[in-house]
Amino acid sequence: MIIIPAIDLIEGKVVRLEQGDYKKVKVYSDYPADIAKQWRDKGAKLLHVVDLDGARTGELKNLKSAEKIVREAGIKIELGGGIRDSNSMKRVFDAGISIAVLGTSVLKDREFATSSLKEYSGYKIVFGIDTKGKDVLVEGWFESSGFDVNDLIKDFALMGLKRIIYTDITRDGMMSGPNLKGIKNILSLAELEVIASGGVSDIDDVKRLKELEKDGLIGAIIGKALYEGKIKLDEAIKEAK
Repeated sequence: MIIIPAIDLIEGKVVRLEQGDYKKVKVYSDYPADIAKQWRDKGAKLLHVVDLDGARTGELKNLKSAEKIVREAGIKIELGGGIRDSNSMKRVFDAGISIAVLGTSVLKDREFATSSLKEYSGYKIVFGIDTKGKDVLVEGWFESSGFDVNDLIKDFALMGLKRIIYTDITRDGMMSGPNLKGIKNILSLAELEVIASGGVSDIDDVKRLKELEKDGLIGAIIGKALYEGKIKLDEAIKEAK
């Protein structure tokens, strides 16, 4: 299982939100590339970068910051937030980003989602599923999509998707522990690789997630717990191996 540090961006700054609430923002750094180097030096092989401005507006807003992370830190990143069409997708890959994470666009433009999977084979495309209960949220977690997560996962598997990022937004930024029941449910629905996000608070949470590796969990995204010093990245990586 891989441990993936999160770097959330607002106006080029590294931030964390609580349950996706843009009114509850804490800024950790003005220099995302420096944070990326820090995680790289502690053993990270992949970073989860989210353009929160892009997720809210539907347009890429922090692509230059993401590109700078790749260029200066020399580490692979997956980028989500504001990738809504083929043009924005091309800009992302031209910037050196390794993986595009699609969220809102997957639900609002199924044709784009399908064509993206066909054009970019393998693991360059990941779908991000952000849930509150069974409800899947979109537009930076401001709107309900009207879709049930169970139905979506089965549909995505039929589309040829290989990997999803599953986030329980009620746990995100709260350090209250991951939603193990929800993760197990997602793993049971289809033969997809799953990366879990939201709620990881200490090394015991990493151990609990590691136990789900046999069921298809391949990774865990950790954010606030790293920034608050509740988890040491090198220890989490060692535990997850």
